[in-house]
Amino acid sequence: MPSFYEKPFIRYPIYALIGVTVIAVILLFFYNWLIGAILLACLAIAFYFINKAIKDFRTEMKEYITTLSYRLKKVGEEALMEMPIGILLFNDQYQIEWTNPFMTSCFDEDTLVGRSLFDVADSLVPLIKQEVESETITLHDREFKVIIKRDERLLYFFDVTEQIEIEKQYEDERTVLAFIFLDNYDEVTQAMDDQSRSAINSEVTSLLNKWAKDYGVFLKRTSSERFIGVLSEDILTKLEKTKFSILDEVREKTAIQNVSLTLSIGIGSGVSSLQELGDLAQSSLDLALGRGGDQVAIKQPSGKVKFFGGKTNPMEKRTRVRARVISHALKEIVSESDKVMIMGHKYPDMDAIGSAIGILKVCQVNGKEGFIVLDPEATDSGVEQLLTELKLHPELWSRFITPEQALEIMTDETLLIVVDTHKPSLVIDDRLLMRSEHVIVIDHHRRGEEFIKDPILVYMEPYASSTAELVTELLEYQPKHLKMNIIEATALLAGIIVDTKSFTLRTGSRTFDAASYLRAKGADTVLVQKFLKEDINSYVKRAQLIQHAFIFKDGIAITVADEQEFYEQVTIAQAADTLLTMNGIEASFVIAKRNPEFVSISARSLGDINVQIIMEALGGGGHLTNAATQLEHTTLQEVEKQLKLALEDYLEGGTKS
Repeated sequence: MPSFYEKPFIRYPIYALIGVTVIAVILLFFYNWLIGAILLACLAIAFYFINKAIKDFRTEMKEYITTLSYRLKKVGEEALMEMPIGILLFNDQYQIEWTNPFMTSCFDEDTLVGRSLFDVADSLVPLIKQEVESETITLHDREFKVIIKRDERLLYFFDVTEQIEIEKQYEDERTVLAFIFLDNYDEVTQAMDDQSRSAINSEVTSLLNKWAKDYGVFLKRTSSERFIGVLSEDILTKLEKTKFSILDEVREKTAIQNVSLTLSIGIGSGVSSLQELGDLAQSSLDLALGRGGDQVAIKQPSGKVKFFGGKTNPMEKRTRVRARVISHALKEIVSESDKVMIMGHKYPDMDAIGSAIGILKVCQVNGKEGFIVLDPEATDSGVEQLLTELKLHPELWSRFITPEQALEIMTDETLLIVVDTHKPSLVIDDRLLMRSEHVIVIDHHRRGEEFIKDPILVYMEPYASSTAELVTELLEYQPKHLKMNIIEATALLAGIIVDTKSFTLRTGSRTFDAASYLRAKGADTVLVQKFLKEDINSYVKRAQLIQHAFIFKDGIAITVADEQEFYEQVTIAQAADTLLTMNGIEASFVIAKRNPEFVSISARSLGDINVQIIMEALGGGGHLTNAATQLEHTTLQEVEKQLKLALEDYLEGGTKS
């Protein structure tokens, strides 16, 4: 490499300057040779010293470069051998060819040369084969980030133990906000005297304070029925492992005093902003209360929600006052619309169709045109008898239209009422949801994470036996000139009977009140039995499912169908219902294929086991005693494995009564 003075843009100007000076001195000889000789001598001396300076500079530069190269080489050797970074070379057979001292020291051995990469860590060779650029692995209780250079067959190991510990500490110490609400405090204490009220207050406060102290939660009471808790992510993890046993403690301790008091807890986590934490906690509490209370909802910024508890199924939390208020609000909204579209869930059952017919009657009694949206290609065999009977009543059947027809006649003033579901993914046609700006939701299922966006009115009562029961109560507060024909009243009654398994499950006094009202309006129980009849082939298929049943844990029965057989959803559900009637069975799960792409699980319980939480763990939902899910592109064996894991997790948490 040329020195500074050897570079052309430096060397040429110097030579040019000397040349010009020599020519000037020669010309000066012709005018005055003495001065010319003196200048020539001076020029020679100057040239000598310049040349000497250049040679000295070259020598110094060469010495400097030599010294610098040595130092750089020395630093490189020091870095290679002394820095706390592991370096490892391997061959094509994944044998170690060389390591630096730091890498060897990690294993407390003299040398690793000749050993296999599997001796370092089992995961290294798979990582190299997977073409992963970097990964974190564990070596001798320390965490290392491995950077892989495949072309050079070289691995770098960076010790990131302290970094990971700091990150974990930061995550563990992040603030979590909890809103705690006594679900039915006002109802329970309103008839109490001061002494009894004070005693129940003291009992609940003592339980919560002890719980908070045991786990390091800061707890502050803000009203007679509300508390605020401040904790950390680490504490939250510990509470999740206990499945929030405080729910059971409060319920059981107050039950001893003949008081049914329960807690709902909404928790916000995963963000640094206290305002966002508060919003998440309030949203979680609303969700927990919307699902019936006596449970914990933990909402994160991603929208993912975890649920714990929800073991009780009280029947009388909703009041007739609320039913009357909702009914009047529904009347006003219907009256302001130009027409009403009524839509249930995909493959509608008796409850969905019955409640839709009830809402259609609300529209008619208020002088508005109403239509029930039904996809003729996606109906459940369990409602075939009902649909056949409806076709015998042209005036009513003419109100049933397809989703395409509904889209054609909808306007900006059209009201859409969704019954028996609150999940956009389950409605018959989600295009109607996107088309309508005015949506009402009426449902009896416990609220899930997924919910219809911005409805103008929501009537969700998870304590009701069915949506048909809710709609029947709403009909009671509509204009007095309301008249129902036999088929309308019977359809509503059929919805109640099917969802209560003939008044044996999820049945309260209000359920019988609704059934009594419908019977007074002409509902025909014999016709209901006709709707519920099944053919012999369905009976045989259900028997085949039950034949494959086995006991997974005490009181829990599981059936896994044949891989080659396909079953309708109603058959799967009926098999789960039938299993629940067997001696010693507290909960039943039936796994079967609906078609080549979908596997369904129907879950039932007598109330001691919350099948809703178990199904939610698999992407489904439902009720405490009645739930289901559907999984896509999987096998029956894989679904069975997932179900067993979900059951193990549920039972280990002690959530089984």
